Amino acid sequence: MPLTMTRDVFITCAVTGSGGTQDRSPHVPCSPAQIAESAIEAAKAGAAVVHCHVRDPDTGAPARDLALYREVTERIRAAEVDVVLNLTAGMGGDMVFSGPDAPLPLAQGTDMIGAEARLAHVVDCLPEICTLDCGTMNFAEADYVMTNSPGMLQEMGRRITALGVVPEIEAFDTGHLWHARQLVADGVLEAPALVQLCMGVPWGAPNDLNTFMAMVNNVPTDWHFSAFSLGRDQMAYVAASVLAGGHVRVGLEDNLYLDKGVLATNAQLVERAVGIIERMGARIIGPEDVRKKLGLTKRAPV
Repeated sequence: MPLTMTRDVFITCAVTGSGGTQDRSPHVPCSPAQIAESAIEAAKAGAAVVHCHVRDPDTGAPARDLALYREVTERIRAAEVDVVLNLTAGMGGDMVFSGPDAPLPLAQGTDMIGAEARLAHVVDCLPEICTLDCGTMNFAEADYVMTNSPGMLQEMGRRITALGVVPEIEAFDTGHLWHARQLVADGVLEAPALVQLCMGVPWGAPNDLNTFMAMVNNVPTDWHFSAFSLGRDQMAYVAASVLAGGHVRVGLEDNLYLDKGVLATNAQLVERAVGIIERMGARIIGPEDVRKKLGLTKRAPV
């Protein structure tokens, strides 16, 4: 199929994530003030959207404390620079088995909560976008499974839609896109939907271009999609996604380095992506254009 390059591109910056990266780079933000500051700097560098997790300010461990989300949200909304806020809703579906010979009882690290609790911070903060991990998946860790049952996704999808928040469907494999199309067909999610294609995450879709194009071809043509890959492939996927008709995600959640051995900040990763996109002949669009494109509702500071 011929490529249809995106001419007006928006960049999402995934600011911190929930992985154990806080000890691998001094630039990974942990406190609400650090996360908000890094998000604001990314916006100044050209990101129209910032995707935020929160962390324990003392340990850097992933957290889902409402007060932390509220502080991040308010700091970003009070900033002079405008940016679309995208909060994760992926926490609370972590299942860790005890081992192959005796998987039960579940082991330390399991964090399983209901749909209402998983979305409590979304209800409280009302971001313009929140994520919806559209499937269950083995990750690289031996006994860890990210769990998102069909029933859970239906309930979360209904609640997100009712709030007027746009769900960003996180698709880690083609089956997740199949399920997303069914959620739209069932009226749980609205069309045109927003999709993030998550490439190279063990053990989801590998980040080779054949698999990537299979993912792209499973996104309905009237939907909006963005894509990313991990580590040294992050910037290659900036170009690949734009060429394939999509938008772009970069940030320290997915990659810590600007060049080999050179640790990056979020703003530097966004600046690098801006350079690639503009040299391809495309235009970077800002938050207001993104709101019009995706039908987002801007929220004022509470």
